[in-house]
Amino acid sequence: MAVSVGLVGFGLAGHTLHAPLIAHAGMNITGVVTRQVQKAQEALPSARVVADLNELLQIEPLDLVVIATPSGVHPAQAIAALRSGKHVVVDKPLALTTREADRILSVAEESARKLTVFQNRRWDSDFLTLRRVLADGALGELNSYEARWDRFRPQVVDRWREHPEEGGGVLYDLGPHLVDQALCLFGMPDWLQADVFAQRVGAQVDDGFEIRLGMGPLRVTLGARSVVPEHSMRYRLHGSGGSLMKAGLDPQEAQLRLGMSPLDPLFGIEPASQCAKLFSAETGATRDVPSERGDWLGFYRRVRMSIEGGDPLPVLGSEVRRVVQVIEAARRSSEEGCRVDFSRR
Repeated sequence: MAVSVGLVGFGLAGHTLHAPLIAHAGMNITGVVTRQVQKAQEALPSARVVADLNELLQIEPLDLVVIATPSGVHPAQAIAALRSGKHVVVDKPLALTTREADRILSVAEESARKLTVFQNRRWDSDFLTLRRVLADGALGELNSYEARWDRFRPQVVDRWREHPEEGGGVLYDLGPHLVDQALCLFGMPDWLQADVFAQRVGAQVDDGFEIRLGMGPLRVTLGARSVVPEHSMRYRLHGSGGSLMKAGLDPQEAQLRLGMSPLDPLFGIEPASQCAKLFSAETGATRDVPSERGDWLGFYRRVRMSIEGGDPLPVLGSEVRRVVQVIEAARRSSEEGCRVDFSRR
């Protein structure tokens, strides 16, 4: 019998991203928590639409709960689902503090249930491509890594991501992706220094951040801003053997918004014009680097295989915790104007 899934939240993330990926990974969505009843019934006619999490948890059978709600309620919802005996996927971030993250991880262990976080950007086309380049050694000894997610959204719109009590702000929105990618590549930093700020008129939450990480001689810069008209550049990597420059954004979210099936042969394929540029320090020549195919569907396939056969989860609890730890440290660094030293913790 296929894994039975309950989906909590049917906004952009739940409806557009999670639902099609879950279904095409070979699992069944049997219940949805949302106030958008008609929208859910039209999209998932075989699913039961319910008013709250408690009602969802009464559905039988129900193996997995996927939480795609505002960040501030993730801890309470994840703990409730785990204590009811369900496996859980939480959209990033798992929690807003390490204390909350530790509590969720502790309940998962006590309940002997699987818990993972939808860090889908590990399976972006561009990130898979730069991982391949680094593994090939084309850049030599890396000395600089910069990842950015700039956008042009100068107007404050009334939505939950603009409210502090719901876990709004770009540090909690885009920060988990950029931090998780850096930690996947390099592990925990020796130190961190950050500036978390708001630049838009009327902003109640941060709309930009700059985080510098030190890892021995390597310097890592992670940044995001909301008032950048030209925001194509995503990655800059420099090493003793050359440099890698990558512009453009992975296409999978845009494709899902357009209704493309994750099984479509073109799903996850970047346009050739978006390929990375590799500069050779030895020859001075620059060449195009073919892009890897993005694979968000692989996340949920791994979740299914973990539940059905005990395979490793796609994102581990220890990895989830360190993302929250770095984001929490970035906020502290900005508020106190200090450098946070991880080597002494």
